[in-house]
Amino acid sequence: MGCCVSTSSRSTCSSRRNGDSVLPSCFEIGFSAQKRTRRTFSDNVISLKHLQSVPNRIFMNGRSRTSCIFTQQGRKGINQDAMIVWEDFMSEDMTFCGVFDGHGPHGHLVARKVRDALPIKLLSFLQSCESKQTGSGKACFKGNLKPDEEDPEKDCSAEDKLNSVWQEAFLKAYKVMDKDLKSHPNLDCFCSGSTAVTLVKQGSNLFVANVGDSRAIMGSKDNNDSMVAIQLTVDLKPDLPKEAERINRCKGRVFALQDEPEVCRVWLPFDDAPGLAMARAFGDFCLKEYGVISVPEFSHRFLTDKDQFIVIASDGVWDVLSNEEVVEIVSSAPSRSSAARILVDSAAREWKLKYPTSKMDDCAVVCLFLDGKMDAESDYDDQGFSSATIMSNHSGNPIESDDGQKSEPCLQRNFTVRSSDENETCSGLTADREGETPSAEDQNWLGLEGVTRVNSLVQLPRFSEERPNP
Repeated sequence: MGCCVSTSSRSTCSSRRNGDSVLPSCFEIGFSAQKRTRRTFSDNVISLKHLQSVPNRIFMNGRSRTSCIFTQQGRKGINQDAMIVWEDFMSEDMTFCGVFDGHGPHGHLVARKVRDALPIKLLSFLQSCESKQTGSGKACFKGNLKPDEEDPEKDCSAEDKLNSVWQEAFLKAYKVMDKDLKSHPNLDCFCSGSTAVTLVKQGSNLFVANVGDSRAIMGSKDNNDSMVAIQLTVDLKPDLPKEAERINRCKGRVFALQDEPEVCRVWLPFDDAPGLAMARAFGDFCLKEYGVISVPEFSHRFLTDKDQFIVIASDGVWDVLSNEEVVEIVSSAPSRSSAARILVDSAAREWKLKYPTSKMDDCAVVCLFLDGKMDAESDYDDQGFSSATIMSNHSGNPIESDDGQKSEPCLQRNFTVRSSDENETCSGLTADREGETPSAEDQNWLGLEGVTRVNSLVQLPRFSEERPNP
């Protein structure tokens, strides 16, 4: 479908403080020129079967040195959300975070598969780039690039190279991830898929890639030292003009059902199915010929001392809480290690208050604190968690395998997909995963309020022999 990449307008060119311009010929990803960097497991080739042995990687409810994560099952069946924080991702100053929201009958397996495999693919592309550059004998510069306050327009080559490497790595990783899902022998992704909001923090640099309608925001202090919310990603909905144009150009259809006029969905050209409530996703191969893509929107920004924390969450949180409310809840949490759990609890209460007849959506939250500090271990234990890599699952789901292949749970009806007979009776009673169209004035995309709450998919497509050729 072509390259769909956007870059943050806040990014600036950089040079050294003494006025000498940085003229690199390649990008140093991390550990090759850092003599004091501790060698980590990610220095080696990683396969899915080794993931349980990777240090500083958490994917269940718990905390790490700089973050806390929490997920809670909604009322639709098995928890289809997944999350991850991977510290020392490629070097000591690099952290990978992600939230993945599955949908469809196998959505939980797709989300877990992407959670496990996507970071490895990104790591592989970064290491390949590092190997080529260091092997060429060219000089490298450190990835912790900062803007020059004295002359921000001087020498753009450093940041341009930085953006180019990370942009290419994310695009390749997402492309290969979707290709692997399509050819997976044990996972049917034809009518199942997952969102993905992923980011890498390296020093003062933040790289973000996003598909779907999960969201990342940042809590930062303004000039008056008050906390404000900065949205880092756009909810990629079918009614966004550029998304709708692409889908229509590929013969897909974008329209809203009569009983939910605010919720635009993607439909096949020859059938009123599946009604996908997002314009980009991993999987969903029944719609890949008709405009739904897995190409992420990419952005890069420089972090400042005013930036406090980042929150990544699935739409179960954003459906009921605004960006400002989320920042307020996290910043006022009694301890940093409890912030993610408290945010999920707050979302659960709001679901009961705002949509008492709807089924609460799954919620997953990652809170990354940018100063690298967390609570003392004793404070964390008081919250009822275990430290290090947490292997408990508060959602009650069965213990999963590394890749979702060997211990695949029995797939019972989880209400993610409704049959056509149920549409009329259940359309007003189930929960939706929707976000508001971006405002051109303030670029602050808040969760939709006051709309019918249904599911990400309306129904499975019904293919027949009369199906027209695309």
